[in-house]
Amino acid sequence: MERIIKKIFITAIIRLETGLHIGDSKETVEIGGVDNPIIKRKDTKEPYLPGSSIKGKVRCLLEQVRGENLDGSSKNNGKIVANLFGGSENRQKGLPNTPSKIIVRDAYLTQDWAIKLAKFTDNLFTEVKFENTIDRIKGVASNPRQQERIPAGAEFELNFILNIWEGASFSETDYVKTFLDGLELLENDYLGGSGTRGYGQISFIRLEKFEKEYQLEDSKIAIKKTSEVTRKSLTEFKEEIFSQP
Repeated sequence: MERIIKKIFITAIIRLETGLHIGDSKETVEIGGVDNPIIKRKDTKEPYLPGSSIKGKVRCLLEQVRGENLDGSSKNNGKIVANLFGGSENRQKGLPNTPSKIIVRDAYLTQDWAIKLAKFTDNLFTEVKFENTIDRIKGVASNPRQQERIPAGAEFELNFILNIWEGASFSETDYVKTFLDGLELLENDYLGGSGTRGYGQISFIRLEKFEKEYQLEDSKIAIKKTSEVTRKSLTEFKEEIFSQP
């Protein structure tokens, strides 16, 4: 196994431009509750954005745009997306497992928005959107249902970590650029369910980046911390990073 020589930390605020729904099990629905509840923290009942949902959607969009693993598999194909997000052994191509180099934390409401949503929403922290299926022959609505959503405007704190390994197959710049390209693709798509009906438009704001280098000195780990880019939009963030020599 190779040694981790650096961790790149990217933090951001994810802002909901439209209402967002990431569903929870319907087994949790109480009598009189909404038909399609969202996932929430068990301790505070606040909605959150699972890191797995963000990471999975970013990977999916990158693969779709790059034309990689379009069969839906997660095999190691020797290309950067599978190398960055992790790929299983590919015996057909003689390629081994490759571990994920990206960590995506669950994203929780900012303190300000937790207070706002507790005061001004239909349910505690959430809104309820009523929907119907339209019978296009009869021209009438049928199958009414209630959809729980996180309201537009809500902001969540995001934390990404990119591990850089000694002897990696791709350069650090390639990894960072690929990941940020994926975030841009997500801004141009949607997160969660019902995106084609207007849900889940998001934007990344106030991005920051810092690094920790792990150097071996007399068999001990010396950590060097550096800060590079602060408080940028995603577009400004990318421009500043890749304009550096």
